[in-house]
Amino acid sequence: MSHGHPAGTSPEPAYGIPYHPSTEPAAVTSPAKKPGRDRYLDLLRSIALVRVVVYHLFGWAWLSVVFPSMGVMFALAGSLMARSLSRPPLGVIKSRVRRLLPPLWVFGAVVLAMMFAGGWNPVKDPDHSGSWGLLELLNYLVPIGAPPFPWSLGSQSGLLENTWAVQAVGPLWYLRAYLWFVFASPLLLWAFRRFPWPTLFAPLALTAIVGTGLITVPGETGNAVTDFAVYGSCWILGFAHHDGLLAKVPRYLGVSVSTLVMALGLWWASGHLGPDGWDLNDIPFAQACWSFGFVVILLRYSPSWQELPGRLRRWDKFVTLSNNRAVTIYLWHNLLIAATVPIIDQAYDLPFMQSDQASSALDTSYNVLMFLLVWPLIGLVVLAVGWVEDIAAKRRPRLWPNGTSRHGRVG
Repeated sequence: MSHGHPAGTSPEPAYGIPYHPSTEPAAVTSPAKKPGRDRYLDLLRSIALVRVVVYHLFGWAWLSVVFPSMGVMFALAGSLMARSLSRPPLGVIKSRVRRLLPPLWVFGAVVLAMMFAGGWNPVKDPDHSGSWGLLELLNYLVPIGAPPFPWSLGSQSGLLENTWAVQAVGPLWYLRAYLWFVFASPLLLWAFRRFPWPTLFAPLALTAIVGTGLITVPGETGNAVTDFAVYGSCWILGFAHHDGLLAKVPRYLGVSVSTLVMALGLWWASGHLGPDGWDLNDIPFAQACWSFGFVVILLRYSPSWQELPGRLRRWDKFVTLSNNRAVTIYLWHNLLIAATVPIIDQAYDLPFMQSDQASSALDTSYNVLMFLLVWPLIGLVVLAVGWVEDIAAKRRPRLWPNGTSRHGRVG
């Protein structure tokens, strides 16, 4: 039985999964430079994933300012896409789509089974138009649009809160945005290499139009266009990083311009605060400006690490694992956050928890317990279905790809 504790918060622009390093070495131990692997970028990707989980669990608005994880993830994916497009574009697009879809199919099969078992009928759902609701289910196969889901399923006193489907499926908008960028990348990269600066800043200009209310595009199409505009410059910044354009910009100039753009974003946010205050996920133009400037600084000062330095080295296995299972972690994390609630609620029935003092202590520490519990649950899902990412990448399936061989060596 639920005690009203949130199993998650309002969906954040689901950010950050596109990169999949499964075709590269699991870790680098040789001092000689090996192509296609940068542990600094891997570290950024891992931080972004952890930040997404923490945001969806605690709902702290300030996290969107401290580390705009979605902008970072789109930039890293854009850099990888630029490198891949040295090959024929059609093959690259097919490869990216293939790597994304099988993990989505496994997740979608589980979630849809749970929703149907809970009594959801997309044909009769008032938020979907009859048979059109059935067609929308195809977005669980290829997410060119938003997958449908019920806004309320079950009851507040059920095993899962009645908003669990919103929490589980809501972040999947990111997959749609990622696929749009993948499909558009050959044209975007062509434009960038001929007109770099106009192409780089064009999405910011578009966000100033569609993300400020100057022009409103209704419905899901409007959401898709806004997402594409907000993170378009971050994706193209990945191109600039790969092609070396950012390295040619003097650091003082890059930081100065970035600071001004970020200041513009905060100024705009200050006059357009959303229901959660300074949560930039609710303020598209502020999100676009802040993410752009933040990513420029991260990539302009980007070291090229072949292995994590100093104390960061203790996190090497986690960074390797999270990069190899980024799609799985992102897809499942919000559903697993919801799953922590009925598990923790069992503690209220323990004999030594019947006093008001004990119950109050559990109430106070509830979110912390959710945070501690969600990571073992994520680990179990990685073991159970993470290997699907390897199958999608046409690799030998691995249960726990953290860079450690069977004999305990890293490699």
